[in-house]
Amino acid sequence: MASIPKSGLQLRSNLKKEGVLELSLVDTPVSPPKPDEVVVRVDAAPINPSDLGLLLAGADVDSAKASGSGAKTVVTANVPASVMRAMAGRLDQSLPVGNEGAGVVIAAGDSPDTQKLIDKTVAILGGAMYAQYRVIRASQCLLLPSGTTAAEGASCFVNPLTAIGMVETMKLEGHKALVHTAAASNLGQMLVKLTNKDGIPLVNIVRKPEQAALLQRIGAQHVVDSSAPTFFDDLTNALVATGATIAFDATGGGKLAGHILTCMEIAANKTAKEYSRYGSTTHKQVYIYGGLDRGPTEFNRNFGMAWGIGGWLLTPFLQKIGPAAAQKLRERVASEIKTTFASKYTKVVSLAEALQLEDIAVYAKQATGAKYLINPNKALR
Repeated sequence: MASIPKSGLQLRSNLKKEGVLELSLVDTPVSPPKPDEVVVRVDAAPINPSDLGLLLAGADVDSAKASGSGAKTVVTANVPASVMRAMAGRLDQSLPVGNEGAGVVIAAGDSPDTQKLIDKTVAILGGAMYAQYRVIRASQCLLLPSGTTAAEGASCFVNPLTAIGMVETMKLEGHKALVHTAAASNLGQMLVKLTNKDGIPLVNIVRKPEQAALLQRIGAQHVVDSSAPTFFDDLTNALVATGATIAFDATGGGKLAGHILTCMEIAANKTAKEYSRYGSTTHKQVYIYGGLDRGPTEFNRNFGMAWGIGGWLLTPFLQKIGPAAAQKLRERVASEIKTTFASKYTKVVSLAEALQLEDIAVYAKQATGAKYLINPNKALR
């Protein structure tokens, strides 16, 4: 067992009341583990879209400036007044960032079950993961299969459980197929593999022809390009073929959610046995789970009365199904972490490199094929 370090660097985000975001690395004490806790050396933590809200706080990335180097790197950026109004609850607080990650247990409390994790590679969903060390309850750790690296297990929770959660929500609400937007993302590729394995029809909506080609190469059967002039017809035909009546939308703003509901209504009417002046009686549901488009959500009510638009998040879903069911989902992810739920990264950076302006400009865009992985224990530069 390795000795417990006295402290380790942690990436912090501080939104100041003056309207300036400050990102910095803070040397944070590492406390000895309690009986039910472990000390994890964090070797991999992804930058997910769900991390960027806390990390960047809606700042204008183009205004960002950097000073210092290595552990002394500090980045500042202006936050628009329109964003500040929604951030009152976090002003002048130095907040740790990073929802999930993985690493090696270097120390453990006295509990026999906790001691068994020493020298094992585990995945964690516990916040504050952009740090060299994380002290956390052993029950919050997912033991990874032998031979799994921290990089392979780093994205064990957010994307995989979101993909499974979408499928489980579909089942719980009585739908038989689903639609996913921004479908060429890491999450979207997992969803393609998951639904193919489980025999569930999936309609994938992408924004570029090359994204459609990417998904088709990994086995996606129904891919429609929202930039194509035939988008409405293509989407309607895919909905008729699959019977999909529930969608999960990562864009949030704009007209896409409304377009999906409209096409679902058209598809339902194509197979309806009789006319109804109130529209199809088939319930059509769109859940917004992301915010790639920060503008207002726009739609025309031309899809009858049996419809719904709402928000969907992973944590409330896991709370809804309960600890036992959630644990089964986590165990499935661990068993398929190198196949169905494998993640790909375009760049691995240290904590200091994650604060380089050129890198912030890339991962802040949330672009397909530009997923970053932080290794907090990679040598600083």
